[in-house]
Amino acid sequence: MNNEKQLLSKDDLVMAYEDAKRILVELDKILIGRPELHRLVLIGILSRGHILLEGLPGVGKTALIKTLGCLLGLKFSRVQFTPDLMPGDILGAYILQQAADGRRETEFRPGPIFTNILLADEINRASPKTQSALLEAMQEKCVTLMGNTRKLPEPFFVLASQNPIELEGTYALPEAQLDRFLFKLEVSAASVETMKTIISSRRHGEPPLPSFEVSPERLDKLFTIMDKIYLSDAVADYIARLVDATSPFSETAMTKVKDYVQYGASPRAAIAVAESARGVALLAGRPTVGFKDVKEVFVPALNHRVLLNYKARFEGITARNLLEEILEKVSVADLDISDDISLKEK
Repeated sequence: MNNEKQLLSKDDLVMAYEDAKRILVELDKILIGRPELHRLVLIGILSRGHILLEGLPGVGKTALIKTLGCLLGLKFSRVQFTPDLMPGDILGAYILQQAADGRRETEFRPGPIFTNILLADEINRASPKTQSALLEAMQEKCVTLMGNTRKLPEPFFVLASQNPIELEGTYALPEAQLDRFLFKLEVSAASVETMKTIISSRRHGEPPLPSFEVSPERLDKLFTIMDKIYLSDAVADYIARLVDATSPFSETAMTKVKDYVQYGASPRAAIAVAESARGVALLAGRPTVGFKDVKEVFVPALNHRVLLNYKARFEGITARNLLEEILEKVSVADLDISDDISLKEK
């Protein structure tokens, strides 16, 4: 492999690092008290992935997604998911119209999904039929209705919020749809200090608007630079080992994994870890992905992709518990990143 072709110019890397940090600082300024959550959400966007936020009502999930949409200067649509929401309410529908000459013809009316950022608010309050309508859009970035396929705008993200499944009137997302989300992030309640600051500075609870917007050209440049972040064979091997360790059928699986896991993570999960690890490297201003970058995103990228059995649920074992233990058990001692990787200067 020619390492030099995979690397960035120093100027491009510095520009992308400064832009990403500027976005992160603005998020932290507008939305108070959750810097780690903001960091992971930005990593997910830079990785061009969909993100699922889970938390109780009122903890700021929707505010975070709306602020991010404004900050990135992207077209934004919001759909409030309810039990009576139908697939056509999201995707669009064909309407029978009468032309000027008296003929009847069908006209396509695009739904709110034809946007850059779709806020799927309380996604698990809709029926499984409506939830599944998003599958093609999330994976293929297109919508098919009545045999006609239409491309969605670029870039396209689904940023969804959901309430904990224990709440009344919720429907668990199907595994196939959960696998389309790059991250599942938990939004916890604000601390006392954070609530005090919000009460003092936000009269009506609404966060202020961002002080700047990222231009479309600048955002495209960020995505291009992300693609050039170098991931070595050693790091790829480490990711493959970690994902393989989540399967109860793997020869290297821990006893706990064999006891509590019904199905492990898929190859799509390995791709998600690799892509998001590039985002961690970019936020650190580095042109290459390291083992620490992988460790930072491993749990949020896989905690919704590991399906536990009834024994685990009965004993209170969570996917996060197992994934954190896998991180401790899978060693990097015998993996070395080659020392011939250097920043390409122009």
